Amino acid sequence: MTSSVHQAREALGQRLRDVRKDARLMGRQLAELAGWHSSKVSKIEYGKQTPSEDDIRVWCTLASASDQIPELIATVRHIEAMYVEWRRMLGAGTRRRQQISRDLEAQTKLMRWYEPLLIPGILHTAEYATAIMRRVIDFYGIADDLESGVAGRMERQQILYRGDHRFHIVIAEQALHTTVGDAAVMVGQLDRILAVMALPRMHFGVIPVHAEYRVPTNQFIMFDDRLVQVETVSAELSISQPQEIALYLRAFAELDRQAVHGQAARELVAASLQRFAEVSSSEPDGQGLGRA
Repeated sequence: MTSSVHQAREALGQRLRDVRKDARLMGRQLAELAGWHSSKVSKIEYGKQTPSEDDIRVWCTLASASDQIPELIATVRHIEAMYVEWRRMLGAGTRRRQQISRDLEAQTKLMRWYEPLLIPGILHTAEYATAIMRRVIDFYGIADDLESGVAGRMERQQILYRGDHRFHIVIAEQALHTTVGDAAVMVGQLDRILAVMALPRMHFGVIPVHAEYRVPTNQFIMFDDRLVQVETVSAELSISQPQEIALYLRAFAELDRQAVHGQAARELVAASLQRFAEVSSSEPDGQGLGRA
């Protein structure tokens, strides 16, 4: 369970504890009146169990706080939406995930994206995307819709050239060196980055490999100031609470301050491209690094 989900549970539990105390009810009393096991109230109040919508209705009714039911139910639904299992998200293959991303991106004016290990999906070449998605399909054992999934990812890139969307992307230098597919795939991908860096609505930064550690972070994408998506191995976390979004804004700003931009960033990309080009040219059979 991610820390953000646990924190949200704890915050909800605190609110419900306040509702109970305002009604001058002991935890055991509330459980008896509701017909619950005696430990259920404490588990909910300490964030160890997420209450159902029916639990919220019963709790507030017994505590004479029916006016709080709609807001508390909305909070429960938010917690449930925060944590979406990848297997359920990808159950029908990778194409559906690309459609969801495309719709969300189309509604976003400013996209802030940080990647520590890989190139952001919206900048992928078809070959790089194919190598990534093949790994995803094999790792999770999901429906093999590789061709349509890659096509969906390529369609998402139309947003780079249409409308008034703006993009602020920061990657760690490691993303320039992580071999996806083989050296030839990397040459094409890095050349693609050099091209998109020149787009007028693209602000692109690279955090050098020797940069100082300043903020705890992982990969995340910010859609304006309304939603943050964080991908973990087992789930996708969607964050919409303003207080949490503010933390990601601070983290992104700090990461961007550490990054180099413009010509300095182009030089880092070009140096990595040159290294992969040398590796690719030395491979007589065309097979390269990272080929399964």
